[in-house]
Amino acid sequence: MDFSKEKIFLGYTLKAVLAAVFFFLVLFSWYTLRPIRNEMAVQNEEILPWLLGIGAMVMLLLNPIYSWIASNSNIKKVLSFTYLFFISNIVLFIFAWSFLGLQESLWVSRIFYVWANVYSFFVVSIFWVVVINLFQGVDRASYGVISAGGSIGAFLGATVSGLLSDTFTESGIIFYGLISASLLLLAMFVGIYIINISSNENINNTAGGKSFDGIKNVITDSQLRSIAIYMYLWTALMTVHWVTSISIISDWTSNSAQRISFFSQVEQVVIPLTLITQLFLVNWFINFFGSQRILISYGFIFLIAFIGYFMYPNIIWVAIVTVFLRWFEYGLNKPTREIVFSKLARNDRFKSTVLVDTFMVRIGDFSGSGFIALNKLLGVASSQIPLLAVPFAGILSYYGMRFDSKIKD
Repeated sequence: MDFSKEKIFLGYTLKAVLAAVFFFLVLFSWYTLRPIRNEMAVQNEEILPWLLGIGAMVMLLLNPIYSWIASNSNIKKVLSFTYLFFISNIVLFIFAWSFLGLQESLWVSRIFYVWANVYSFFVVSIFWVVVINLFQGVDRASYGVISAGGSIGAFLGATVSGLLSDTFTESGIIFYGLISASLLLLAMFVGIYIINISSNENINNTAGGKSFDGIKNVITDSQLRSIAIYMYLWTALMTVHWVTSISIISDWTSNSAQRISFFSQVEQVVIPLTLITQLFLVNWFINFFGSQRILISYGFIFLIAFIGYFMYPNIIWVAIVTVFLRWFEYGLNKPTREIVFSKLARNDRFKSTVLVDTFMVRIGDFSGSGFIALNKLLGVASSQIPLLAVPFAGILSYYGMRFDSKIKD
């Protein structure tokens, strides 16, 4: 086990630090809005599976449009078009919420929830498209550093959101939205700057191909298919955890400000733990255990989490499980997956990874929430439902083994 200074700081390059700043701004933007999205979920708990299904369909419809843009535009234009589109959306929500007096509208809260899920996955996916095309070969050691920038941004976003929680009742999303839109605009400029200074000769080329390449390749390529199934199962199981926890939180308190504060406090615990891992331990974990073992371990973590929900369905277990799952996802699993993605063909780096990170993740959300809804309809007790998901945790570990089976460390 080599904990030498050279190994720990191998990925600390100027380009990596700039990419970390880029990710810092992206996640600062999203995590400012995230507790509002969570509150909208609580307000619409009864129809959450339907909202997740609508979100998945929106993702599916947007992917061919995105692929067409990627086929005909360079990465700089892809970044600009995507981020400016979502910034304009935030402005429209502020206008509807604050100036049209629609803050009490249940439909606005539902639309915002669906949109927020689309927003979070697309802006982060486009960020990673830029990174996996810029950081290859020896630069893969930088993924922990880059991820750490995002963790700092997420921490500050959660902190700012918590500080603004008392303004939500009177002002709605106006302050959240203005901060989020401004940060995403800055992120776009930083991303463009990194692309401009890149020495990669192919970075300004288009991805080429056709609008439906992402869908076609995921269906026909066994490696991409395994990746897609893994992402689908991981998200479905995470949603079983999420919907189970939402029910427990809803029973715990009916106060919106208190729930938003709880969500923010959880993030403030998760993010420092994740940050330490990303800054100093990611390369060691990947080199020592290998990417496959990290990917396989997700199933075992869900096994423990779901048994715990059966035995201890309370707010303390919600906090413990949420902290650990989010630490593992952002501290280890996400950087590992992105390193695997960086080894894919160029067309797949642009298109298939975005399809997997958006539609497959969202359809996993829908399936996970549908799994819970179906079991409730059949009369299964809420505390027993996570136990029924345990076999799928085993399948997740199996596909974790296949995820990187054709691409060696």
